[in-house]
Amino acid sequence: MTTPADATPPSTRDQIEHAIRDGNWALAKAALLRLWESNPAPGAAPFVVSRFEKLRGHVPLTPCRVAVLRSFTVEPIVPVARALAFTGGIDLEFRIGDFNTYAQEILDPTSWLYSYQPQVIILAAQTRDTSPELWANFADLSASEVNAQVAAASDSFVQLLTTLRSRTDAHIIVHGLQTPPALAVGILDRLGDANQAAAIAQINAAIRQLARELKNVYVLDYDALIARHGANHWEDTRKWLTVRLPIAADRLIYLAREWLRFLHPITGRVCKCLVTDLDNTLWGGVIGEDGLDGIKLGPDTSGYAFANLQRAILDLHRRGVILGIASKNNPAEASEAIEKHANMLLRPQHFAATRINWNDKAQSLREIAAELNIGLDSLALIDDNPVEREWVREQLPEVSVIELPADPMAYAAALRDSPLFERLALTDEDRSRGKMYAEQRARAQLQSSVTSLEDFYRSLQMEVTITTVQPDAIARVAQLTQKTNQFNLTTRRYSEQQITEIAADPACRVYAVRVKDRLGDNGVVGVVITRDHDGRCEIDNLLLSCRVIGRTIETAILAHVAGEARSRGNSLLAGWYLASQKNAPAKDFYSAHDFAIAAERPDGSYWERNLINSAPICPPWITLTTDSVEARP
Repeated sequence: MTTPADATPPSTRDQIEHAIRDGNWALAKAALLRLWESNPAPGAAPFVVSRFEKLRGHVPLTPCRVAVLRSFTVEPIVPVARALAFTGGIDLEFRIGDFNTYAQEILDPTSWLYSYQPQVIILAAQTRDTSPELWANFADLSASEVNAQVAAASDSFVQLLTTLRSRTDAHIIVHGLQTPPALAVGILDRLGDANQAAAIAQINAAIRQLARELKNVYVLDYDALIARHGANHWEDTRKWLTVRLPIAADRLIYLAREWLRFLHPITGRVCKCLVTDLDNTLWGGVIGEDGLDGIKLGPDTSGYAFANLQRAILDLHRRGVILGIASKNNPAEASEAIEKHANMLLRPQHFAATRINWNDKAQSLREIAAELNIGLDSLALIDDNPVEREWVREQLPEVSVIELPADPMAYAAALRDSPLFERLALTDEDRSRGKMYAEQRARAQLQSSVTSLEDFYRSLQMEVTITTVQPDAIARVAQLTQKTNQFNLTTRRYSEQQITEIAADPACRVYAVRVKDRLGDNGVVGVVITRDHDGRCEIDNLLLSCRVIGRTIETAILAHVAGEARSRGNSLLAGWYLASQKNAPAKDFYSAHDFAIAAERPDGSYWERNLINSAPICPPWITLTTDSVEARP
């Protein structure tokens, strides 16, 4: 008779099947993540994709339609990309253009591309197709002919990308051109006036310049991607000749990952906060056993891996990622290491929230999310302990757990490779976010010291500036629509291109809201979009960052919007509240400001307020500044 001790443990695939059968969706997702992370290869992708499809409706997934315009075979990459996307909470739907017909598909206004209405377009063209003379016959060209080829290729990309941008709101990811692995004139190439590598670099520079000029166009540095993963092993000539697939089978995963580095921020599937463990994660060893002088951290061999990880974390902090600590540890000893160890790069001021105690790690993460006023799905965790990682995956499936390899030397690379912290634009608010959260802690301490809420509001000396959006604020406004979840009346997401188009519509207004107080400047933290029609000003959306919720700023915004609407001849102010999983804090916004329900549907309600006799008033403790007038009501 077989005893439990002798029984063979079920395989990961069996665990997945049992969890799906039993409706244990969190366990199924955790096991799928574990399976994929152990073998992220084309052979495993179909199983992972098929099982994630069974989880639709049971775990949060963000749908995204992607069109791929190409000059080579990309079909084998698609299941790998879908598996990667599913593990990150993205449900990708692909449609692939015909082989090497990308120009016709872009230039023909009746092509499938535009009727498909993709959210993302990937333009993946090879140098051998866009510039065959530069690729294969460079040694036969004169300097003037090289220049002509460069100009022709650059002009072609200008035509294609400007046409795309004028006909679709989709985000566009353009593959840069590849430099041939073997240059036509060998080592002499770098010495000539018109060398092969430089010619292709000129075309790539033209593509990058165009991407800077157009909204929501991004360049995938294909040369850099190949260099990171080995140029000598990237291509498979036989596959190119037989099936027009130039990429070796074991390299497909790397191109798929590079696509996901763009698709995560495009879909909003990014994390706002990185929470880190301490012992054997930020430093080597256990502080409670090894002491301050015994832990491994610094430039030497034993401590380099951990210093390198701290450098990677600090780089994320510089781009606006909030940092937190969740560690089972003695608070006094751990805090001393953070404050006093000579080789610590991360200091107390870098962390917005800390939980150094002996509590369950999942509970610590819940508390950190609550303290920072962000959702659990905005958190990512790094922890050297695989048991803790698995526990958090099962208890908090919303939290992203970054798998760390066994070798600490690879920790920093694992973090840098994660698409969860990629950003499509970096604003002043992003760069200052760490400082802003420190100021937020000071506000919380101030609130606890005053006797009434009104006294607290007055003590902050709040200044709210509302202006019609200017070109330099469009990236931040679009970012807020994509990332703000809690105080967000409709959760409508907009790209930079769409914000630009809305702002140009004479019937519409797009307002950017900046908030500062005596403790610091929060930057642009709010957005309002309105549309006038037949005497009615409709609020398309009104949203505020979680950093400034609960300070009556929304009332000041509404007072300005109402006053502007009346000045344009509108007698009604109206808008939808559309419920989402996270925007409950905005649910009572309209009722709290004397709006009445005019219509209802399953996902929300439509509210109206008559502006003829009265309008909302700015709270007296807020100084409201607009484009042209400053007043304290």
